[in-house]
Amino acid sequence: MKIGVVYPQIELRGDPKAVREIGLATEQLGYDHLLVYDHVVGATHDREPKLWGPYTNNDPFHDPFVMFAYLAGITERIELVTGVLILPQRQTVLVAQQAADLDLLSDERLRLGVGVGWNYVEYDALGQDFTRRGARADEQIPFLRRLWGEELLSFEGEFDRIDRGNVNPRPNRQIPVWIGGFSEAAFRRGGELGDGFIFAGGTDDCLAGLERVKHFLVENGRSVEGYGADFVMLRAQSAQEATDSMKRWQDAGGTHASVVTMGLGFTETQQHIDYISEVRALIDAGL
Repeated sequence: MKIGVVYPQIELRGDPKAVREIGLATEQLGYDHLLVYDHVVGATHDREPKLWGPYTNNDPFHDPFVMFAYLAGITERIELVTGVLILPQRQTVLVAQQAADLDLLSDERLRLGVGVGWNYVEYDALGQDFTRRGARADEQIPFLRRLWGEELLSFEGEFDRIDRGNVNPRPNRQIPVWIGGFSEAAFRRGGELGDGFIFAGGTDDCLAGLERVKHFLVENGRSVEGYGADFVMLRAQSAQEATDSMKRWQDAGGTHASVVTMGLGFTETQQHIDYISEVRALIDAGL
């Protein structure tokens, strides 16, 4: 199983030095990937309808494509994972071009995790329809793959269109697209369209979600074998609990796990690095 680290976006105050230090530490400690959350717009929650997500206007987020372009230049090995990019609020062709460039510049180290999000204020600010985000994502994912694979294409969908155009340069491969989310609709999308799924939460909930994605894989005539399953361990409160959760996940067929340092009371970059060092030591010791 491959093991990575979730970049603690909201707890490092947007510090650019932290991006460098944690990115390099992730690689030097032997982790396989660095996963980054995404939000373009923060918003206050005192509005109707209520916003239910965990972040407000006080929480900083680096742009994943910009951050990963920087990290691609100072690292050599780790996979760069968006976990998840909120795809339907973005222009599809622009995402295709940005992802293609990042994959080329990083020597094919991008894993594009995508989801539909929860913040309607963000969609409004970006000029997209929050109520149609699921349907748009279903159209965008195969369209992205065509943009990466075809020299010239025409496409006329409900949300996007292109007339004998392309992105150029294109990546040298089909960039893996993984789905993330918590709902039945997300699990269905993962089984139908994803190369893998990014689960987040407690172990039991994520194991239940994995079974739902497997159900939809079979329903769509796809093989469970070779399908990716990443577990973002939001509930682990200690290094030992994180390693115990990884073992359960691996035993259930999980292919990837991501260590989370947010929510543990850390206030300095070095504390986050010390924690992932402790987890790495337990993994290496087989504990």
